[in-house]
Amino acid sequence: METRKVQLSGGTTFTVSLPKSWAQEHGIDAGSVLSLHPNDDGSLLIEATTDRTMEARTTTVDVATDSDNAIRQQIHALHAVGFDTVTLLDRTGHSAERRKLVEDTVSKLSGFELLEAGETRIRLTNLIDANNVDVRKSALRLRLVMLGMHRDAVQAVLNGDEALARQVINRDSEADKLFAMVTRHFRRALTNLQEVEKLSYGRDELFEYYYASRQFERCADHAEKIARFALDPDAVVPATFADRIESLSATSRQVVDDAADVILADGGIEAAHAALSKRNDLSDNLQALDRDLYGHDTPGEAYVVGLLLDSIQRTAEYGANVAGIAIQQTARECECLD
Repeated sequence: METRKVQLSGGTTFTVSLPKSWAQEHGIDAGSVLSLHPNDDGSLLIEATTDRTMEARTTTVDVATDSDNAIRQQIHALHAVGFDTVTLLDRTGHSAERRKLVEDTVSKLSGFELLEAGETRIRLTNLIDANNVDVRKSALRLRLVMLGMHRDAVQAVLNGDEALARQVINRDSEADKLFAMVTRHFRRALTNLQEVEKLSYGRDELFEYYYASRQFERCADHAEKIARFALDPDAVVPATFADRIESLSATSRQVVDDAADVILADGGIEAAHAALSKRNDLSDNLQALDRDLYGHDTPGEAYVVGLLLDSIQRTAEYGANVAGIAIQQTARECECLD
């Protein structure tokens, strides 16, 4: 680290000299234009590159020998790290099946659209700018989707409601889409200062929203897993356990909801501690029910209930993860107030 003394120039302008070695390394000379990014914490970031507001990140990927799964993963990864235009190249020609695969994959990603599907090139482009994105609201929406999925999934299993179960399974794509959007803009903000300014949140906040959204997305995956039991004729939940399962699942959702309030709705640190306490009590109750399964007469039913309990436990653990980052957030904000 180097220090520089602030000088007064012309009676009205403060100036600070730049380290010569740094300036030379980045091709800065007299007349060069630098981008200055003031932060609320008192720091001032100086960017040597030219204005990136009009730049688009583009790439071309040769997918001629890639499997379907590899292409899906590639598209998701390129979306997540922030590319604006992607060209999928195959000089031997894209099949109709591959075009359909790409189209289906893109439909699950917010902002990405199929721009061109040619013989050898498939071009994807991003249509959503960070100015039109609110990461916090996306996280809030994801929380609502996840909690609704989880509640309906449990009801579908306990009531044998296949139609409701299919609705839950279909809604998982919405949860994935919201999480993909949060991930994309968080990742872009790590390397692009203009992205941070457009999103109107600091990097600390963006990380906390991303981390919470990751836990919500995992909870949604378990909701889908629970819902699929309703579609399996062999997956039977004994009526004697139904009320306890419903109560335990509601508590697991409350753990997530209480913790999320701290990060997304200024719920106060007490809510985070309450969430952790509920998680601990829930774990004890889940273990008690698990022990009761040992004496159940039908092993197949006991096995299904055991899997349900595992998903309920994991949901609560993801909520505890949110509570942990919420406590860290509160500590960070206290430091900022000093």
